[in-house]
Amino acid sequence: MSVANQTPLETLAAYRLAPVIALGRVEDAAPLAEALVAGGLPIAEVTFRTAAAAESLRIMSDRGDVLPIAGTVLTKDQATAARDAGARMIVTPGLNPAIVEHVLKLGLPICPGVCTPSDIEAALSFGLNVVKFFPAEAYGGVATLKALGGPYPMMRFLPTGGITATNLPSYLALKSVVACGGSWMVAPSLYEGGDFGPVERAVREAVALARST
Repeated sequence: MSVANQTPLETLAAYRLAPVIALGRVEDAAPLAEALVAGGLPIAEVTFRTAAAAESLRIMSDRGDVLPIAGTVLTKDQATAARDAGARMIVTPGLNPAIVEHVLKLGLPICPGVCTPSDIEAALSFGLNVVKFFPAEAYGGVATLKALGGPYPMMRFLPTGGITATNLPSYLALKSVVACGGSWMVAPSLYEGGDFGPVERAVREAVALARST
């Protein structure tokens, strides 16, 4: 099934990986999206940390075969700009009630960042059942997720922050984990010379690792 016919969460659950991308140049958006698709991972979480974010997201969205996600969204204006650029899901580093309300009014799913029980309960109050666990490694990683799963078995997580090929399997082994966000397979150092072949190879290896877990 193509990503266009799935909800964002269905796509994330199917691939179990979300490439977290910080693009400094709009011209890198198209070849990077091509490398993701060729490598077998048609998902792009474009972070709103750079001025190139909105237009890069639009370029990827216009393809039609990539799930466009807006990450690191901190303001209502950014959320609206992401929606207008074609984002099908919003991801935030923390849980700001005003941003959650705004995104839900825009008609988009949102995955806010949490790291404490209070954060999780705030998410539940909005009717959310999938949240970003961030920064995952800094806040105890797998051990913390296991502990949080006790009182909150209804919540599922998208761990991000410090996820690598080395620790990915331990996260994906948890039933509460929908998918993991990671940047190692789309690191700017892989394509700084203009060759996106290393990205495609790194993505293919990451996909194989996720499938084998």
